[in-house]
This record gives sequence, structure tokens and C-alpha cells, in this order.
Amino acid sequence: MKMKRSMRINAKGKQLNRFINAIHQHRIDCRGQFCRGEVFYFDIYRRDLSEIRDIAKSCGIELKTAEYDSLSARLFRYRRRLGLLVGVLLAFTAALYFSQVVVTIEIEGNSVVSDEVILSALEELNIKAGTPVCKINIPYCENKLRLMIDDVAWAGIRHTGSRLVVQVTEVEHVPEMLLDRVPCNIVASRNAEISSVLVRSGQLKHIVGDYVPKGTILISGVDETENGRTFVHHAMGDIRGIYEENVSFSAPFHAEEALPTGRTDTQRTLRLFSLDIPLYFGKRNSSAASETEEKNAVIFGHELPLGIKTRTVAETTVTEKDYTEEELTKKLMERVYLYENNFLGDGTKILSRDIITETNDGALTLRAAYRLEGSICEQRDIFIK
Repeated sequence: MKMKRSMRINAKGKQLNRFINAIHQHRIDCRGQFCRGEVFYFDIYRRDLSEIRDIAKSCGIELKTAEYDSLSARLFRYRRRLGLLVGVLLAFTAALYFSQVVVTIEIEGNSVVSDEVILSALEELNIKAGTPVCKINIPYCENKLRLMIDDVAWAGIRHTGSRLVVQVTEVEHVPEMLLDRVPCNIVASRNAEISSVLVRSGQLKHIVGDYVPKGTILISGVDETENGRTFVHHAMGDIRGIYEENVSFSAPFHAEEALPTGRTDTQRTLRLFSLDIPLYFGKRNSSAASETEEKNAVIFGHELPLGIKTRTVAETTVTEKDYTEEELTKKLMERVYLYENNFLGDGTKILSRDIITETNDGALTLRAAYRLEGSICEQRDIFIK
């Protein structure tokens, strides 16, 4: 695309020779000159058009003009479009601003320490998206970051334009030594009937079918020889037993609950670095459930700290509700299943479950009596004087 404004001129008339000589006498820069029939074709700069018109008028020449597309011509056409000018100025200002501040922070070399922990420490050092690069004391921040996070042995910070890279080297921890040589006994963790035994080290004190109260020694770490000498060692094994466990869950028949009304609202926020600028009017409903989605602007594959955060709000209202016995029983059974999945130990088998329903003082109570089979082992150290 041409930079200067240029014109294509077609001149037609009886005194073309006089017109051409007058152009040359006025030293007007003409390019691409040729004659075809009774028409003279040539190119000039836009600044010489008024002078060409005066010469053509004096010579009785008819002119046809057309302007070439050029950058100067486009700027001239858009000179009165204030919005475009403001947009160009804003784009230039934004480019200048983003080149002087931290836009993205990349963390390299971490596996144990999470990115969130490092970013939180950097924020305490006032290093975050939007921080002017010139205000970052890199040597100080490198040393401070290493002291703030125990698992970081070394930290290095470098920047390329608006991109800040934090490289860390983590502390290599010595594997923890298992105390498998500390003398101990295996005792019963609860009252139970032994269902299976597996002894890896030590002396078995009870067999399958024995009932053992809580605290009873199951595998002894004390060994006494025929000569009266006593040795202590680390008892190991797995003993399972059958035991009972009782739990109860209660809930009132009349309760107040936050129920959805069916109305939803979408609230959008312009997020610039860590600043949220609401694009809606009114206050947020604090008693409403919501889902948030954030989309940032991406340029050449790089995500910018500028985007739109959309919050979809589902309105709820506190409503008084009366449950029937069937509805409340179903609700309490969900809590029973949650207890069984989350609180009974791994490998624990449910042999039986008896549930009794009781109603008193406007509430329903489920009492569950379990008969379980699981590990009943518990280590207890042997202290020697």
C-alpha cells in the first residue's frame, strides 16, 4: 500500500500539447505519462491537484481524476471519526501499559509445592498481574521466596517483557525411617470376637473364636526363653474380629430450608488483573446459589489478564417445610449410606445392619446397629527401664 496520496489523471482536449508543456514548466512531478488517442494519462501527488486544475482551466482541458488507495488517503477519510481515533489511542495506550507491567506469571521446576502456594507467596511480595516490572527487586524477592516456603531450596526470577518466569528447586527430603524396630505389642482396639489371625512377628496370645476386650494383648512383643532371659521386639500381624457398632441420626419433621424459586439471573463482570468491574446494576443476592465461568482474552496463544466473568445466579428462598415420615426416613437413610461409605474403615465388612425408627419431640431418629468384621489391631509401645 502506498504511503502518499496519489492521483490518476485523464486529460482530454484540443490543446493537449500546450497543457503538457505548461505542466513541465511548472515542474510538477508527473509519473506514468502516455497518450492514447486524444487522452493524456499521468499520475501526480494529491498536493499538486489544485495547480493541475488551474492549468487545465486555462488550456480548456477536461480532467477526470481518481485517487489511489493509500494509507494517507484512508487516514484522511477517517479523520472525523472520533471513535476510531479514540480506539487507536486506547490500543496504543494499552500496548504501552501492558509492556511495562507483569501480565503472566509462569512457574517452573515445582512438583511438591503447588502453583497456588508460590503465587500466594509472590502476592505477599507484591508480585502479581499488574505490578510494574521496574518496581520488582528481583534479588530480594528471590531470597525472600526461598525463606517463605520451606520446601523451596532455591528460587530464580526473570522477566521477558510482560512475562515473569519463576524457577524453583525443591528441597529433597530424606525418606522417613519407619519405626519397625521399636518394641511393641499388638492389642485389641475394641471389644471383639477374633475371626482370623495373621502373625508376622511375635507371639500369638489368642486364637480364632476368642472374645477379647479392648486393650487385650493379641500379639506379644515380649519373648522369654527357657533360661529366663527376656527379649523384646516389634510385634507385627493382622488380626480381624467381629464387633458391634451403634450410630444414630435425627432430623425434625418441621424445618426451614433454602429452596430454588426457578428464577435465574446472569451477572457479568469485567475482570482486569485482580479488579472486578460490575457490568450490571443492583446488588448480588447473598442467599442464592451460583455458578461462575471466566473467559480471558487470548492474543497469539497467550492469555491476557483481561476477560469477562459470568455468574449465573439461581435464586433461592428460605421456606418452611413439613416432612412426612416416609420422606424424612428417606433423607436419614442417605446419611446412613454416607456414613457407611466414608466412616467405616477400608476392608471393613458389614455382616448385618438393624435399623430402628423412633419418633419423639417432633423429630425422627434412626438407630442403626451394625455387626461388622474388620481389623482390631492397635500398636502399643513397650517401655523398658
